[in-house]
This record gives sequence, C-alpha cells and structure tokens, in this order.
Amino acid sequence: MVMSSRYSRESSLNVGGENFTIYPFDGLGEVGDVTRLPFSLKILLENLLRHGHEDYVTDDDIEALVKWDPQATPDQEIAFVPARVLLQDFTGVPAIVDLAAMRDAMVELGGEPAKINPLSPVELVIDHSVMVDYFGSEDSLDRNTAVEIERNLERYRFLRWGQQAFDNFRVVPPGTGIVHQVNLEYLARGVFTAEQGGRRLAYPDTLVGTDSHTTMINGLGVLGWGVGGIEAEAAMLGQPVTMLIPQVVGFRLSGKMPEGATATDLVLMVTELLRKHGVVGKFVEFFGPGLASLTLADRATIANMAPEYGATCGIFPVDEKTIEYLRLTGRDEQQLALIESYMKTMGMWHDDSSPDAHYSSGLSLDLATVEPSLAGPKRPQDRIALGAAKRSFQQVLQEFHDLHVTPVEESSWAGEGGSPPASIEAVKGVQVNRDGDAFHLQHGAVVIAAITSCTNTSNPAVLVAAGLVARKARELGLAVKPWVKTSLAPGSKVVTEYLEKTGLLADLEALGFYLVGYGCTTCIGNSGPLPDDITAAIHSGDLLVTSVLSGNRNFEGRIHPDVRANYLASPPLVVAYALAGNMGLDLATDGVGSDANGNVIKLADIWPTSDEINALVAANVDPQMFKERYADVYTGNQVWNDLPVAASERFDWPESTYVRKPTFFDGMPAQPRPLEAIVGARCLVKVGDSVTTDHISPAGAIATDSPAGKYLVEHGVAQKDFNSYGSRRGNHEVMMRGTFANVRLRNELAPGTEGSWTTCFVDGHQTSIFDAAERYREADEPLVVIAGKEYGTGSSRDWAAKGPSLLGVRAVIAESYERIHRSNLVGMGILPLQFLPGESAASLGLNGEEHFDIPVVEPGQGRIEVIARENGGEPVIFEAVVRIDTPNEFSYYRHGGILHYVLRRLAGE
Repeated sequence: MVMSSRYSRESSLNVGGENFTIYPFDGLGEVGDVTRLPFSLKILLENLLRHGHEDYVTDDDIEALVKWDPQATPDQEIAFVPARVLLQDFTGVPAIVDLAAMRDAMVELGGEPAKINPLSPVELVIDHSVMVDYFGSEDSLDRNTAVEIERNLERYRFLRWGQQAFDNFRVVPPGTGIVHQVNLEYLARGVFTAEQGGRRLAYPDTLVGTDSHTTMINGLGVLGWGVGGIEAEAAMLGQPVTMLIPQVVGFRLSGKMPEGATATDLVLMVTELLRKHGVVGKFVEFFGPGLASLTLADRATIANMAPEYGATCGIFPVDEKTIEYLRLTGRDEQQLALIESYMKTMGMWHDDSSPDAHYSSGLSLDLATVEPSLAGPKRPQDRIALGAAKRSFQQVLQEFHDLHVTPVEESSWAGEGGSPPASIEAVKGVQVNRDGDAFHLQHGAVVIAAITSCTNTSNPAVLVAAGLVARKARELGLAVKPWVKTSLAPGSKVVTEYLEKTGLLADLEALGFYLVGYGCTTCIGNSGPLPDDITAAIHSGDLLVTSVLSGNRNFEGRIHPDVRANYLASPPLVVAYALAGNMGLDLATDGVGSDANGNVIKLADIWPTSDEINALVAANVDPQMFKERYADVYTGNQVWNDLPVAASERFDWPESTYVRKPTFFDGMPAQPRPLEAIVGARCLVKVGDSVTTDHISPAGAIATDSPAGKYLVEHGVAQKDFNSYGSRRGNHEVMMRGTFANVRLRNELAPGTEGSWTTCFVDGHQTSIFDAAERYREADEPLVVIAGKEYGTGSSRDWAAKGPSLLGVRAVIAESYERIHRSNLVGMGILPLQFLPGESAASLGLNGEEHFDIPVVEPGQGRIEVIARENGGEPVIFEAVVRIDTPNEFSYYRHGGILHYVLRRLAGE
C-alpha cells in the first residue's frame, strides 16, 4: 500500500464563494525555510506535496527540495507532473502517430487499446506548416493558406481522427496563430483547477511542450519547458517527468530601458550575458526593481528565448503586471481573483515587500544600458550592437572570402588583392533584369526580411513600432529594395486587428509587408522559395546574401539554404533593413535610403518615440479583441471542418507519404531483453562543437537528389509536392533518410564536404549518411556518433534522437550535451557517453575509423571503459562518463526507450 507523505497537508481556499483544496507549505517549517526558495522551486515543491500519495514521491524528495543548497551540484532526482501538455503540429503529429502505433502494439500484447490515452489535457496548435510561397500582394494569405491545406490534407485528416479518438486532446486548427502566442493569450490558466475525489483542487498551471520555446509562458509565471516528443508522450500517459533538482540562477533587473530600445534588444543582451555565464540545465529566475518597468509582453519575449541562452526555463514571478495582462487578454474575472488569492496564500505573489530568494549564482543588468542590437550571423547569442553591425558584417565577408574564392570576376571583390572592400558599394555584384528594370545583387544583400515568430509578434509595442517605421518611411517616399522578400506572419489574429485599427497595416503593406499567414514561417525555415532571378544571381555570383528576421533562431541552413548569414532583429529593424537592402550598411550614417530630393534618410529620421508607440498601443489594444478572436479558437474554417474522419479507436493506416506506422514497436516482447555490450561499432558521423539539433534533425526543404527526395519520387510524389521535412514528421521513412541531412553539416569523416556525406568503412566509399547506415545494417555492424561540446544544442526535436536510432546508432560519445537532446537519446534507447574533462576525440587521437567496444552499462554506473581499435594499430582505451542521469532514465534505457517502458507498464495493469 502506498502511503501519503507526512508533509502533504490539505487546506481550503475560498474565492468568490467557491471552495478549493490546496496544498500549502504550512507543515514544512520543521524542515526548513520555504520563504527564501526561488519562485520556480516553490512550484516544484507544491507539485511534490500534491502528489505525495504516489509511489514516485518520497519524503526524502520533499525534504531535499525544502533544504535545497543553492551551491550544490544537482544530484537529487524528483518527479514533476505537469498539469497539461502543449504540442505544435511538426512535433505533435509524430507524437499522435506514436500513440496510434502504441494502441496497435497494446493489442498485440493482449491489452486494451483505450489504455493508450492522454490522462491530462493535451492541446495542439497547428502553426508550423504554412510556408511563404507567395508574398508582397493582397492575396498572399489566401494563396499560402490554400497551398498549406492542399499539401497537408493527409496530416490534417490524421489530426482530426486523433481529436475524436483520444480523450483530453484538442486541436487549434491552422490559420489561427503560433502555439506559444496562443498559449500566452488564451490557453494558459495561471492557476489550474480539477475535480478529484469529490474535491475541487487548485494548483499552479504547469506544462511541458514539444517545442523548446514553450518557455515563453514563463513570462506569465507559469512553469514549463520544452521536452522531446517522446517525453511529452510519456507525460500524456501519466508518467512523471523525472529531473534533478536544478540550480537556479537569479537575474536582477534594475532601471528602465532608454528611448529607442526594444524588448528584442533587451532579450538579445540577456541571451548574450546568460550564455557567457553558463546556464545549461539550470533554471533562470528574473527579479529586481526593473520588473516594474517591463510589460508582460516584454517578459514573455525574454522567457521565450530561454533555449537560446541555454536554460531549462527563464521565469518571472506572478505579480500585478501578470493580472493586468490576463485582464487585457480577456480572461475571466473569477479566474483572476483565484490566481491572485492562490498565489498570495501560497507565498508565491511578488511585490515590493517580497524578500529576494537565495540563488545558485547571480547576474544583474541595468535596463538603461540596453542598446539597439542584432544577433548573427548564425547564433542567437552572438549579439552585435547596431552601430557595429557594418563592421561586423565586413568581418563575415572576409571570412567568407577566405573560404570561398569566387571564380566570377564580376561578383568578386573590387578591392585589390582579393580583400573585401571598405564599402559594400564597391562590390559590383550580379546584374538582375526584372520586368524591364535592372539592379545589382551584391554580397550582403538582404534577400529575406521577415516579421515573424512568437518571440516578437506577441508584443504589441514592437509590432506598432514596425508599423510606425513603415509609416514614416512611406511618408518620405522610401521603398523596399526589389530583391527583398518581405513577409508579415503574426502569432495571432489579434495582431492584425490592432494593426488594422491603427491604420499601420496599410503602411506595412505599402512597403510589401503583406500578411502571409498565421504561423512560424521564416523562423522555422518555412521561408519558401526566393524569386528565380535572385536564386540564379546568388548561384552565378557565389554571393553571400543575408536575411533579417524577428525570430529566435538563425542557425546555419535553417532560414534558407541559399542564405548563409542570418540576423535576428526587432520588427522595426526588420523594416529598416528591408529599406536599406544590405547588411553592409550603417543605418545611422549610410542611411536606409534617399528621398525624392536625394537627401539621405537615416534611421533616426523614421524611428518612433516610446510615447508614440505607447499611445497607439493603449488606444487600440483591448480585451474585447482577444475575447472575439478566441471565441471560436477550436472551430476552424470550412475546409478543416469538412475533413472526413473515421470514428474508430485504432487508426486505419493509409498508403501515405505523410503518416506511416512507425517500426519502433515491431516485434516488441512483453519483457525487455537483457542489455548487451556494443561490440565492433563503426562511427557514422564525427563532428565538432555546437552541432545543433538543426544539423541532426530533418528540417527545411527536401532536395530531389537526397535519400528522402528519392524515396518520395519512388512513391510517386512530384518535386513540387515534396513539402518540408517538418510536415513529413509522421513518416519515419522520410525522417530517417533526412537525419544528418542539413546542408551545412560538416562531417569530419567526409572532409571537404557539407551536407549528408560520410565515408562508409565497409567499402571505404564516400556516400550519403543514410546509405552508409544501410550498408552497416546489412553488415550487422552497430553505429556510434562522435561529437564535441554542446552536442544537440537547439530545439526539443524528438527526431534528432529518433532518426539516429532508426539509422542504427547505439551510442553517442560527446564532450558535452544539451539537456533535452541527451534526455531524448536515452528516451530512444541510445547510450549517451561523455569524454572526461579535458579529453576529446582529438586529444585521444580518435579519427573515426576505429571499431568501438562498449561494455554493458550497469544501474548507477558513473564511468565506463571504451576500447577503440583501428586495423593494424594499438587500441585506444579511455574512460567515458555515463550520462544516464537518473534511475528512471536507466529503466527507460533498459527497456529500449521510454515509450517501450510505458507500453509494457500499461499492458501489465
């Protein structure tokens, strides 16, 4: 019999005449002082108390959290049960595919298929599928929407089936908004309520999501973060998320942002500081007097980019600003009263009298020091002050020139000796003739300018600022350069409503920033094709062209395969760079263009004041907008509602290239097989530092001559219908072929190449990574991956682990890991090993041609001896750290993965 924790004490909270059962911290005084715990750890503590009757919570867990030592190295495992799970369609489709396959496997194991069903609310927002195929015209939205529906009918039918087949599963249809903005503006509860045993419980709203930017909701004081799809699926099925009690970094904010600075500039500075500080695997908590000067939308912008600064979460406390925002976005007054009363009763409300918490380490930032900035050309933490952008880009040009000597004289450097010119204007470029007009495309040309991403389009201030820049530029007769692909893709329909109400949408449209869709678009690589003449000029001149986007990610190969340098910037700066047309210009001195009289228009001439921005926001954004726009959030359009749905418990798998029954559970026995040593493994991929999940996980366009492209052609799919890897995540055959297929991947086993190339040591030939994996499979040789530091940095992409697993990868040996990816590797039965501090593949003399022997890992084993043997040479023997961090993770690994573990457990009930 499971006993309840002696610390779990119920109490009653009455709000507006309604009684709620809560789990306060009253009985913990004998253990320690809860009042100085960070806000985020209080949420975890309440979670443990509320689940104190479960077998995965012990009094030792509760005591360890109350007695939390800020300086201690995390070593205490606890369970976290999120109140809900949030999905987007790229990662959500394979999650529901796996649940459908698990129902089939449950039947094969003799169980009831209905046992595979979400036990907590699951909400999926379709936002990742729309692409910018059309832009720059009034019908761009309609045309892109039509193409989206046509391309994704099979996926959308499957989701409609899932919506009726699974309990607690709701879908927000396409064309509604971006998942994190919809979560912020509508889905988040602040305080969750649920009926249990005749009582109405009240507890903090918490979640995990299958997108790393789930952390955006931390700005609202809601604890949540991104996990891999496989972890999310386990959470849906009642499994707690196991984690080590984290260190918490306190980030003190003071002062007020200066005139001209935006929330985007602030978050880029915060990202830079926290990356340098080192917060991977840690919580970050913001506090200090500067909170009072930040809007909730500003806080959400900072929270959104927690994955970019490497933290598990970046949370703000609940305070009066939280309530104001919830009221602005149309939340019910009774709910607001519950949130405020609950947080104050629990000692989790923040105001001027709140004592500062104890933190593991701290940083501080005076908001007055924030300056206009960008980040690039390929990492979000590489901040560049706007005034230094021209000089920084010239350095990028120099590096590009050193690596790519251009054979075409007309597009090469005009300066002597092949060195970059002092001014970008000195580059002749490639002439483009379009409709009787001609222009020169040069190095640095901004070919994509996108107002996109939940990071910024959730913030009315920066959207209004972008509109005002467009208005002032329009009044001065300025125009966007003809080579710039412009787009406006907000995260909710509320944005277009207030832009229309202010008249700013017309100003943006006048510069080409027409609405292209409600979705992530360019930020996730759905930038669509460039005009043919631009593509031809880039290729003929070997030009280094750029993009500027108001997003959160700019990794190599992510935005567009032909765009090598990508810069994150605020929406108003996106408009300014579209006007200027080149990253090699200083907007303050070179200007953004010239008026009819030839006068240079500088950035300051079109930049709005804070008073202008705030006045328009205050007058034009109101609760009624949110209430009306979200009144039919689950309804969708006629096309969505007319999709045929089969009412069945199990999915009838069609002949589809979008949705296919995965092979993960084929032949799975009722009990796990004994673990075996990995013997004679060959290295499939050997990479250096900072290889991201964008390099590993299939994303972006599918090349015709790639293994995935060939598969689609063989199955009768025309190239124009390839769609993207993201849209085909429900088909494991496509995804395994696209693993490690990023066009910028540099595999050291195929020197001098970029993309999906390796050397297959079965025959010594250079081939695609997928084809090599197939040769190794035929030869019955297991595989390993060797990597440098920060392996797997990036989004919570389950396919970055699923893909290698299907290719036959049994272990990864890296210098260090990103949190989510390491967890996902374990969740797919792949062994993550880590070189000892100071050691690496290079220091050990490993060239990737060796055979690797790895013995069986035992529970709790901290290190393991690896033997690397190369033909004719002495073996290299080295120790590696076993990065199976918790007992629960070892259970998952022993079962071959977390889903196998859950399936066997449910089948045995």
